[in-house]
Amino acid sequence: MNYHQYHPVDVVNGEGTRCTLFVAGCEHHCKGCYNQSTWRVDSGHVYTQALEDRIIADLMDTRIKRRGLSLSGGDPLHPANLAVIERLVTRVKHQCPEKDIWLWTGYTLNQLSEAQRAITDQIDVLIDGKFEQSQYDPELLWRGSANQIIHRFDLSKS
Repeated sequence: MNYHQYHPVDVVNGEGTRCTLFVAGCEHHCKGCYNQSTWRVDSGHVYTQALEDRIIADLMDTRIKRRGLSLSGGDPLHPANLAVIERLVTRVKHQCPEKDIWLWTGYTLNQLSEAQRAITDQIDVLIDGKFEQSQYDPELLWRGSANQIIHRFDLSKS
């Protein structure tokens, strides 16, 4: 998997102070996308074990308390990203169980494959749906267009 940016301290992409990873690869190619540079799966930088270890260390850092991890892109649920994203999400849930995980995807909840659901079953918040330029609304919180839905999952029932 490739990624474009990692922000160890982010207050924009989800509730509270967070770590945010922007991955490469998106097959939706939404008109008006503000992150077109992330569409190609081979763009950006190669995701490494060292970066994953840093994400975990940052989440566990007590000097800057983070509420959780945000995964955006590109699309974390792009087929080329699934194995690495599932490993990362599973690791965060095991090593940092008090942290929440937010994920943005262009797929809708009812379009997800079994492999994609294996990831969303472990996250706390999913913002789904393609960016629709005709429904763009700068007043929306954590999403760009009105068609996108914020799903909050209660993982305590799992």
